[in-house]
Amino acid sequence: MSTLSAPSAQVAGGQQVTVQVPGSSGNVGPGFDTLGLALGLYDTLVVSTHEAPEAEPVRIDVAGEGADSVPADDTHLVVQVMMKLWEQAGWTSPGIELRAENAIPHGRGLGSSAAAIVSGALAANALLPETARLSDGQVLQLCSDLEGHPDNVAPSLNGGLAISWHAGTGYRTVKVDVLPQVIPVVAIPASALSTDTARALLPHSVSHQSATANSGRTALLVHALTKDPSYLLEGTEDSLHQGYRASAMLPSATLMQGMRAKGFASTISGAGPTVLTLTDGPQQAEAAAAALLEMLESSGTAQDWRVNELKVAGEGAKVEVHQR
Repeated sequence: MSTLSAPSAQVAGGQQVTVQVPGSSGNVGPGFDTLGLALGLYDTLVVSTHEAPEAEPVRIDVAGEGADSVPADDTHLVVQVMMKLWEQAGWTSPGIELRAENAIPHGRGLGSSAAAIVSGALAANALLPETARLSDGQVLQLCSDLEGHPDNVAPSLNGGLAISWHAGTGYRTVKVDVLPQVIPVVAIPASALSTDTARALLPHSVSHQSATANSGRTALLVHALTKDPSYLLEGTEDSLHQGYRASAMLPSATLMQGMRAKGFASTISGAGPTVLTLTDGPQQAEAAAAALLEMLESSGTAQDWRVNELKVAGEGAKVEVHQR
């Protein structure tokens, strides 16, 4: 574990690390800022280090989702996270080359920023000598602080269903294995939505009735995901956050409500605007995808959405380090 001392050495050059990180759905149903589900969409990051900063101390190549919109300099989120972790561990940065292949859509509520934070933190930590690395708990804390909450970073780190909380001195999380027959189906719109925009619509306080309702539904959802999926529809009912955010994503809110009226366990993924439907087995997953497409075609907007069947990612981020 790092002693968090003042910077004493530069991270060694001649190293390369590859990190593969799953996407995630936060705020699952009623689990605002506490429940996160790892999804089988993966961003892959390859970081190489050089002995000393060159004329271009940071070189970045991004392909896939967000390639045309993310910065290609040291303001890139992954680079910022790496520098932050090295600073916290007491080390300075070498020259780095970053190559990213992104499959997680940006600004859609599928954990793209959390995946970037996790990939940067794990890459930076793996490039340190083993005795200087941050602990798993410190990595979780750093990632949660940078993201603002743990419900997306925790499942990206560990996989499965993450139940997270603040223990007074920092964030903690536990991984819960999800039944293999639970299949997520997502409807992803072409337009993005800022998490900050969606969060700004939340009230400063809620009633005891709403809080009580969500407490019960959150407990029921954990049971549904791990023991009995027949409770998924009731378990995903929310009284705390989705209604307040609906005005920022009316097409998504309408689609979610329509799916729930048909008996599907649909919810807004994270801060939106993706609609996530949790299904029980391949047959229901196929039916959910068909229902989503039918509703979108009826509204004349099918061309503006992608409907995909995913998997719950049972494992979190994977890290591979080797000398070049």
